[in-house]
Amino acid sequence: MASALRDGVSGLDVTMRLTLAVLALASGVYTYLGVRDLLDGAPVLTFLAALIYSAAVSVAIFAFWSFLMRFLPHVKDVGSRIYLTIAMALGALMIVAMSSWLNAAALAGSAAIEQHLAVTLQAYTRDLDAAHNRALGAQSLLPDIQLASTRFARLAEAERGGALTGTGGSGTVVQLLSQMSTQLDDLGNEVKQSADRAKSLYEEGGGYLAQMRELVSGQGPIKARSDAFAAEALKLVGTIAALEQTSMAPAVKRAADDLASGFIAPAADGRTADLAGRQTEVVGSVEKAVSVQAGALAKAADAIASEPAVEPARFQPLSTAEAVLRYAGDFLPSWAGAISIDLLPAVLVLILCVVEAAIRREGRQEIAETMSAADLIAAMRLLREVDGERALAQAERLVEPEADTLDAPTAAADASVTQLPPRGLKRE
Repeated sequence: MASALRDGVSGLDVTMRLTLAVLALASGVYTYLGVRDLLDGAPVLTFLAALIYSAAVSVAIFAFWSFLMRFLPHVKDVGSRIYLTIAMALGALMIVAMSSWLNAAALAGSAAIEQHLAVTLQAYTRDLDAAHNRALGAQSLLPDIQLASTRFARLAEAERGGALTGTGGSGTVVQLLSQMSTQLDDLGNEVKQSADRAKSLYEEGGGYLAQMRELVSGQGPIKARSDAFAAEALKLVGTIAALEQTSMAPAVKRAADDLASGFIAPAADGRTADLAGRQTEVVGSVEKAVSVQAGALAKAADAIASEPAVEPARFQPLSTAEAVLRYAGDFLPSWAGAISIDLLPAVLVLILCVVEAAIRREGRQEIAETMSAADLIAAMRLLREVDGERALAQAERLVEPEADTLDAPTAAADASVTQLPPRGLKRE
């Protein structure tokens, strides 16, 4: 099995290198597409800068994973393997920081900008509806205004027959009641006209929103559509501001205050003192009624005017990279694909680590299982010979210093001794 694994690793070496090169090249291409939208300047300078950055990313990815594929599977001690694993995690984070988010921008940048336009469109729609409702808030006061005007008109008509003062005609009381009715009618007409103005502005804003919806869901370059969307958004903001100004609630409150504080009781013009007294009494009652009616209108108008004003935000254009980061949660598949391009080699590194560990384990097991008795005897004999040679070499290293110390005395003794001739020979 170990030999089969070794053959498999050797046979896949070219495939792994080619796979790593293709992944690094793909990451570089998408990095170029992502970084190109972030650079401003001359077209040539932008092209060169984006190309150099993407090339650096491709080289860094290829070199980083090549180093790990060569070293990490063959490291055996735990400490070194931990350090290399930490280096792999740190390098993976760097790759994500310098490449993966740009890859995501290239994969989902246009969709992210469309998402930004759609979210902004939804906010503008909400602001337009709120401004329209606020502009029409004073319309709820119109029935009260008309009811008060009708009441004063009826009292004036009744006074012409003498129902209030007991004397018919068009004297002071009739004139006062008619005047109050006329003022309230004028205020009601202004409220009606504001409704027509608000309706016109709301339809105008709806037209702008329709154009913006077409730009969001339309075809064509996203940058051009974003610029056109910004132009329509600017017009819509002006329409919303105009709607805010058409609200009649502040005007109704001021008119109601004027009715109460600016009331001037006319002098009685009765021909007799008794009639003049009755007129003065009725005028006082009318003043109290006007004060009560004006207070109710002012309170209702103040409640409407106290609602927070609509302040639509200005449209903020985003680049593809910024849009992808802001709406990252909506584009998780694109982020997963962008990161997988850069970090897929980590899976190959882990596979190589597992295979190399299996080769070492299975290699030792195969040797133990396939060795015959003759192989075992030969191995033991070879081991004894190696041990004998090692012991002999160690002994020689120990003897050599002693021989060196004995060489000089031995030579002196040999020189002082006279050599005797062999036995049986005569000395000459």
